[in-house]
Amino acid sequence: MNAVTPMYFDDLDAWLSYLESAHPVGIDMGLSRINQVKEKLDLQFKIPVIIVGGTNGKGSTCAFLEAIFANAGYKVACHTSPHLSVFNERARINLENVSSETLLKYFQLVEQARASIAPEVTLTYFEFTTLAIMLCFSMAPVDVVILEVGLGGRLDAVNIIDADCSIVTSIDIDHQQFLGNTREEIGFEKAGIFRTGKPAICADPMPPKSLIEYAKSIGADFWQPGVDFNFQGDQQQWAWNGRGKRFSGLGYPALRGANQLLNASGVLAALCALRDKLPVSVQSIRNGFAMVELPGRFQIIPGQPTIVLDVAHNPHASATLSKSLDKMGYFPYTYAIFGMMQDKDINAVIKPMLEIVDFWYCVDLPTPRAASAVYLSQRLRDLGVKDSDISGVEVFNSPATAYAKSLIQVSQNDRIVVFGSFFTVSGVLEFRKNKKH
Repeated sequence: MNAVTPMYFDDLDAWLSYLESAHPVGIDMGLSRINQVKEKLDLQFKIPVIIVGGTNGKGSTCAFLEAIFANAGYKVACHTSPHLSVFNERARINLENVSSETLLKYFQLVEQARASIAPEVTLTYFEFTTLAIMLCFSMAPVDVVILEVGLGGRLDAVNIIDADCSIVTSIDIDHQQFLGNTREEIGFEKAGIFRTGKPAICADPMPPKSLIEYAKSIGADFWQPGVDFNFQGDQQQWAWNGRGKRFSGLGYPALRGANQLLNASGVLAALCALRDKLPVSVQSIRNGFAMVELPGRFQIIPGQPTIVLDVAHNPHASATLSKSLDKMGYFPYTYAIFGMMQDKDINAVIKPMLEIVDFWYCVDLPTPRAASAVYLSQRLRDLGVKDSDISGVEVFNSPATAYAKSLIQVSQNDRIVVFGSFFTVSGVLEFRKNKKH
């Protein structure tokens, strides 16, 4: 069989549009295809690589690490997904998005390698773009690379790289069709990023036995909460202890939310485990936690009415969001702009928010995977939400139209919460950007 002619595009958006349909399915678990292309590219890293997996908290953990290493003077490359506004958010070097021009060069190199293989190998959107970003990072003058798992861990595209340190944040039920229906099954998939003899950090306070047993079976240097490290906090500050190291008098991270100390605690364990390769000072840790930014994770927009953006899209994340909203104090009314994927556990995402939200604005999203606004509204009514002077459900054709309506309806003392999907949050962010509101 002969190799195929490589595709070529001189525009990043054109590349991305092509990749959305270049492979027969959007998610295709397995590493054999991507490993073939990796070998053609001779992709490898000669600097420390940290891989971050988990159900929720991956983005926050990556952001903490990125901010702390940058404050310590290291040149940092970080790959996260999905993006909120522009694809380039997935590839950052020294806290800046990599330019489209630079990414195009690496897209073309990946395509040339892919096309040179016979019989033909196809890659999913995530596999192709992840390869291109990792190739970019491998050739950049950086000191450390942070890679966020897209889905699961064991069979995820980033797992073609052997991490010097792996972090699993939380383990909860999500993506059951790919990862399993129990925490034990999902924990095993997440643990697949661990490596023999390397630090394997778990930030989940109640890790599944499958994850613990896998780490031990391969001889990973496993760090377990409550065993190898722990933290305590009061209203003013928090402290961390682990394996002969202690940090006290720490300020709370700039990222808000009920679970951020769990994420931050896992980060400190990773930093301690890597201190021989990547030493950081206590001041760099303090500065990193204080200065970190991550749009869409319990992001509160300054001003009135209060606007909260959160990409919570599974039951665990929704429960965390509900707790965080409850701690904000009193608001006469809370409006929710809500849109999410059809393949999620919609009722379980809604339930923690029922006591918080008064008015639900259900929205259509620009992806075939999305549940329709009408379908979401019916789920809400089935769960007991009724139309009255103090509650209700409406449907909208986009997050932008719902947000525009909410701005008309709310008083200055009310609250607007945007959640359910990255698409929901990005739709509102794009509207605000265009309207400069």
